[in-house]
This record gives sequence, structure tokens and C-alpha cells, in this order.
Amino acid sequence: MSDRPKLVFITSRFPYPLEKGDKLRAFHFIKGLSKSYEITLIALTDQSIADEWLNELAPFALQTHVFKLSKPKQIFRLGLNFFLHAPFQVAYFTESKVKRQINQILKNLKPDHIYCQLIRAAEYVKNYHDCYKTLDYMDALSKGMERRMENAPFYAKFIYRMEATRLREYERRIFNYFEFHTMISLQDTYYIAHPEQTKIKVVPNGIDTQFFSPMDSVHKEFDLVFVGNLSYAPNVDAMVWFEKNVLQKNKDLRILIAGASPSQKILQLQKRNAHIVVEGWQADIRHAYARGKTFIAPMQMGTGLQNKLLEAMAMELPCITTSLANDAIHAKENEQIFVCNNAGEMATQIRLLQKDSSLAASTGKAGRKFVESNYSWARCVEELNTIFRIQH
Repeated sequence: MSDRPKLVFITSRFPYPLEKGDKLRAFHFIKGLSKSYEITLIALTDQSIADEWLNELAPFALQTHVFKLSKPKQIFRLGLNFFLHAPFQVAYFTESKVKRQINQILKNLKPDHIYCQLIRAAEYVKNYHDCYKTLDYMDALSKGMERRMENAPFYAKFIYRMEATRLREYERRIFNYFEFHTMISLQDTYYIAHPEQTKIKVVPNGIDTQFFSPMDSVHKEFDLVFVGNLSYAPNVDAMVWFEKNVLQKNKDLRILIAGASPSQKILQLQKRNAHIVVEGWQADIRHAYARGKTFIAPMQMGTGLQNKLLEAMAMELPCITTSLANDAIHAKENEQIFVCNNAGEMATQIRLLQKDSSLAASTGKAGRKFVESNYSWARCVEELNTIFRIQH
């Protein structure tokens, strides 16, 4: 029998495949922590889970409990929630029957520590007090919702404003139910309206730099490339903004937009511009990165650290982004990354990199060294281990 401590790891989505940031973070944390803990994974989901996905987690999780949430119940809860005070996304993921089942698992298992990823899953474990608990906020969801509200159509602003207000209050209130708290970036800790916000520990994401490395054999057929979850509102907004403000004035630029679940807004971009190519889910996302000469991440809203930028930098692509994204990464401007906050600056920087191949190459190499030095999964897991050891 193992003498390793028992760790319950609860997520609001099954952490595979790795097409979303929260899944990526959960998978690598589970993988790394499994060396020191007996992990029981409790994963909520609103989709069917393939056997091969379960097999990816099997070497790292001693037990895996997957709870598929009822779609009719989710719709009912969202409607009812108009008259309540919880954030809609917390209501969406919180099901009473599942909560009772999870309580029974915890009662039988008697874990030494509980790690809860995102406030969406916090209701399931907030009242369990027989061991210490860590809440990984990841990002300040309230701030992200505020930024989405600014760009929302007039008829939707009311909903976004309501959700932002509810999220801000919930982020403050749920803090008291957990002994430890983590976030991906320092800037997001300032948006948690709790008097002890300084106790939140920053645990960034990591990058597998052996996997994400230059692929010189791949032909660079595109001037620009963007990779990400293509149904995620900040990514959709970034590409719509970029097409309108940069590509329409620089029609010769060829760009690849690649990633899971392209939204209708993304698909419409390639219909309007023959130089835009949209590709969905990639079996190996590295080939999408490698086919572009410059990576562009013109983020206009959203919070937290952008994994796509770190992956592109690890592959030695020169990267252009906004202050909003680089404030979380802290790469050196004009040396490891280029920061442009308006369309004119972006267009100028793109043209400069097209003309100056040595600048593109040197920035790409500096970016990779920056990622290697600052963003490793092993370092991130050790940060968590430091937190967990406090209880012993």
C-alpha cells in the first residue's frame, strides 16, 4: 500500500484533449503531482468522454470519476438563476445530485488535500473541512467578463454586466472557504476583491519545450499564424478585430487561423478574404505554428497568461501581441516579443519582420530562451508542492 498522501483533483471539464487552457493546466499538474500523491480525479463534463481520453489520464490518476451533467438541468438552472445571486457559470456547473455523489466519494476517501480548479467547481467542495483545500482561480473571471461587456452588442450588455458583478462578489466570497489560493498571473490577483488578496500565490502555466521546439523542415507558407480555441470569445474578438483593422488594409498578408471549434464569426473571415485560411482541430498543433513566419496575438480582451504565445515563442516564432497579453508574460519588448497596441503599430511591425529576417530570427531565439528559463511545468508543479507541504 502506498504511503503517498491522497490528493483529490476536481475540474469543471475533463482534462483531455488539450485544446483549452484549463485542460492543459490540469493535465500537466496531474501528471507532475502524481509522482508525489495518489490522485483521485473528479471531472465534470457536458460531453461524452472517449476511452482514449481516459487512457491518457490513467497512468497518473489512481481513480477517475467523471460526472456528465444533465443538459436539461443546466438549462433549468440558468433560467432559475436569473432570480438568484450566483454567477451563471457557477450555476451551470453545479448539480445537486452530483454534489451528493462527490460528498460520498470524499467521505469514503478521506483525502489529505483537495485541489479545485476554477470557481466553477468550488460549490462541490467548499463545505468539506476535513482537510486543507486549494482553489485555483486561474484567472479573474469577473475582469474578463467586464472586458467582454465592453465589446458586447447593446442588447447583451445587461447580461454581461450582471455576470461580471456576480462573479466579482463570488470570487471574493469563495476565498474564505479555501486555505490556499493560486492564480496564473500576478496582474489577475489584483482583481480579486478580498482583503487578503496578497496571499494568492502565482503559479503560472508551463510549456513542454522539448515538444514545442523549432520545426525547420516545415514550409512557412503563411506570413502570419494565430492558434487558439476558436470558439473562445477573446480569441474570436482578436481575429475579427485584426481582420477589420489590419488585414483589410494589408490585403496581401496570408494568415493561418488554426484551432478547435471555429465559430461562425471565424469561418466568415475566410469567406471575406481569400488570404485567410481557417483550420479546425489539429492532430499536431505544432504544424500550424510552424507554417507561419510570425505569430500574431492581437488580444483586445480577456485575462491571464496566453499559452499560445508561450508555445509560439518556444518554437522560435517572432511574436506580436498587445500589452494586455504581455503584462501577464513579462517578456522584454523588442527583444523577446513585440508589443503593439494599435493597428498601425502592428502593420508596421509585421512589415519590418518581413524585411528583416535576421531580426525575426534573433527575436525568435530570444523568445525561446525566455520560455525555457521562466515557464517549465516542473517548476509550476514544485510551486504547488510547496503549498501542499505547508499543511504537514
